Amino acid sequence: MAQKFHFVASHTTDAQSALSLMRQKYQDAGPDRADVVIAMGGDGFMLQTLHEFRERNLPIYGMNLGSIGFLMNEFQEDGLEERLAKAESAVVHPLRMTAETRDGKHDSLAFNEVSLLRQTRQTAKLRILVDNKVRIEELICDGALISTPAGSTAYNLSAHGPILPIDADLLALTPISAFRPRRWRGALLSHRAKVRFEIREAEKRPVSAVADDWEVRDVSAVDVAEDRSISTTMLFDAGHSLDERILAEQFVD
Repeated sequence: MAQKFHFVASHTTDAQSALSLMRQKYQDAGPDRADVVIAMGGDGFMLQTLHEFRERNLPIYGMNLGSIGFLMNEFQEDGLEERLAKAESAVVHPLRMTAETRDGKHDSLAFNEVSLLRQTRQTAKLRILVDNKVRIEELICDGALISTPAGSTAYNLSAHGPILPIDADLLALTPISAFRPRRWRGALLSHRAKVRFEIREAEKRPVSAVADDWEVRDVSAVDVAEDRSISTTMLFDAGHSLDERILAEQFVD
């Protein structure tokens, strides 16, 4: 039986042109009847699509009409059914962030990473606990982040964090421009780890917490843990799986 598609695209001119083209070439069954979502744009739009459709339990196949496109496949208008029939899947689980502020607690999910960032010229001071045990009493830094394997080649890599295989039961805890302890480069944690950041001198050194593209400002503490009750399937062309991309990324100049 032929698969039913639902096409979505970012607001860029190229992506919207591609959306019109694909809807002319293939029938759009709509989100309620589709078997797979075809997302056209860049990596940022893929993250938006993962969040938007996570409760529908539909696999998502990305086509790159952005810049890097690490989470996307090459855009081609022809042969979509054949590509999907041979596609390889990757199941990803998000992080759940609970950020505390004066107004209470704020929950959000992140498929890439949760990052804490200084809001002013003042460096941040973070106390880091892993499974209720203090691991760093005071990290003086621009910030810190926790990345999933799927997000390890994004902001985490730019902050000199490790690249994780997609099937690794690990999370990457990575400092951002650490001043003290200067030589701490981060840690690899079990995917079961529960991490808590407590912001020291929060009034003087305000910090924001970001789950993918959702930001909470002036946080006092942030708890992060993987949520295995939620899973989303991403589809990749045969021979170009997310595993292969992550491996290849480690051998580039």
